[in-house]
Amino acid sequence: MSGGVDSSVAALLLQQSGVPVVGAYMKNWINEDNVLGDCPWQQDILDARAVCDRLGIEFRVVNLMADYRRLVVDYLLDGYQRGQTPNPDVMCNSRVKFGVFRAYAEAEGFSALATGHSARRVEAGTSEAGRALRPTSEMQVGRKARPTSGTEFALLEGLDKNKDQSYFLALLNQAQLRFARFPIGHLEKPELRALAREAGLTTAGKKDSQGICFIGEVKMADFLQAYVPDAPGPIVRASDGRELGQHRGLHFYTIGQRRGIRVPSNTDNEAYVVVGKRASDRALLVAFDHADAPGLFQTEVRVHSLSWTGEALTTPQTLEGRVRYRDPRVKLEFIPTEAGSALIKFSEPQRGLASGQILALYDGERLLGGGVYQ
Repeated sequence: MSGGVDSSVAALLLQQSGVPVVGAYMKNWINEDNVLGDCPWQQDILDARAVCDRLGIEFRVVNLMADYRRLVVDYLLDGYQRGQTPNPDVMCNSRVKFGVFRAYAEAEGFSALATGHSARRVEAGTSEAGRALRPTSEMQVGRKARPTSGTEFALLEGLDKNKDQSYFLALLNQAQLRFARFPIGHLEKPELRALAREAGLTTAGKKDSQGICFIGEVKMADFLQAYVPDAPGPIVRASDGRELGQHRGLHFYTIGQRRGIRVPSNTDNEAYVVVGKRASDRALLVAFDHADAPGLFQTEVRVHSLSWTGEALTTPQTLEGRVRYRDPRVKLEFIPTEAGSALIKFSEPQRGLASGQILALYDGERLLGGGVYQ
C-alpha cells in the first residue's frame, strides 16, 4: 500500500473477491539527512492507513530503509558516479518489493504479494506457436485449493496502454512472478478511479506519483546534487573537439538530453544535445540535435545482466523491445553472446540509449524479460 489510488483499488478488489488481505506500507526512505524538499512519506502512510481503515483490514508499516539504501540508493549513486543512467524504479521492484519485501511476506506466512502495477499475470499455456496464454484469476491470493508452485506464469502489459507498467517489472524472475499478483491490470484508469470513489476511498482523486520509487516528488538532479559531489569537466563538441564550456559533473546528464547543457545555440538557433561522456577527462560530448549527430542514434547495443520472467532465450530470434518507459515497442534481433548478455540489433535507429538504462524485451504484449545497456 503506497498511499496511492492504484494499490488502494488492488486491496479493494481482493477484499471484494473474498481473499484475506493485509495492507502494508514499505518504509524505504524518510529523508533522514534533511536535504531534500517534498518527501511525503508521512502523508502516504496516513492515506494508506485511511484506506485500510475504510476496508476494515489490518495495516502494517514495514521498515526496509537499510535494504533500500543498500540495494537501490547505493546502486543509483554508484551508477551516476560512473557516468551511467540507472533506473531505480526497476531495481526497486526486483530487489526490494519482490525481493526483501517478498521474503518478509513469506516469512510472515502470506501466500502472495499483490501490488498496484498496471500489468497482467497469466498462466502460461501451449498452442501451435508455443506461447498461447490462458488467463487465470488474480484473486487466488489466499486460496490453497490450487497450488501454483509448479505452474509457470507469464506477464502481459496492462490493459490501459497509457498506464502500462510492465516495463518496470522487466527484471523479475519466474519465482517472483509466481508470488506476485496484479489485481488492477485489467482496468482502465478512469474505471479504477471510479471504483475508488464508489468505495469511499480517500485516495480516489490523488495524483499519480512522478518521483523516484518510494522517495517522492524529488527531481533526480536535486537528489544527485545532495549525495554526489560535483566533478567539473569540459563540454566538448564531438564533431571537432572544440571546448564550449564547463559542466558541474557528468552525473547530471544523460545521452539525448537537451535541457540544462547551458551552451549557446548556433546562429540558426540549433540546440546542442548530449551524445557521449569521456571518462578520461570527464568531458561531456555534445552535438547539434540532428539525425547524423555522432553517438545520438544507435542500431546496435549490447545488454548484460539479462533476467527472464520465464525460460531464458538462448538462440537468436526476432522480438520487440521497449528502450525506455513510455516508448513504443520496436522490432529487434536478439542475439545471445554469452551467459546473461546479448547483442541487440534494432530494425530502426534508436535515439539516446544510455549505459545503465533498461531494455525490456517482449513477444507482443508478453514481457519476456530485460537487460541493462552496457
